[in-house]
Amino acid sequence: MDDQKLEAVIRSLRQHYRRRYAEAAYFFVLEALDYTMFLLGKTRLQGEEKHIAGPELLEGIKKYAREEFGPLAPFAFRSWGVHRTEDFGTIVFQMCEVGLLNKREEDRPEDFANGFDFTEAFAEVESLKP
Repeated sequence: MDDQKLEAVIRSLRQHYRRRYAEAAYFFVLEALDYTMFLLGKTRLQGEEKHIAGPELLEGIKKYAREEFGPLAPFAFRSWGVHRTEDFGTIVFQMCEVGLLNKREEDRPEDFANGFDFTEAFAEVESLKP
């Protein structure tokens, strides 16, 4: 899907859900999904083999956010309306509803519950600096 169509779908999705999350949150999830697929060596796979489970995606989101935002990740997330890992699950399932992402029958929004604490996960980034 080209960028203009993707933006239109995300705008429509946000409008349907009363703009609960910022547009940037949806794009971040898509980028984090690509990043996770790369980390797990799934970019060249097809069909079911390419599937990323909720906990795997959350781990990828955390790693990607560390690279992109470092200790400021929680602030970026909050500015998008994302306050807990469950919010990422909501975004994923909203995108599944409109066909941007696929899910398996066993995938549930609850797979994203209590994934990681934003403050703790990104405080580690600060402590890794020399």
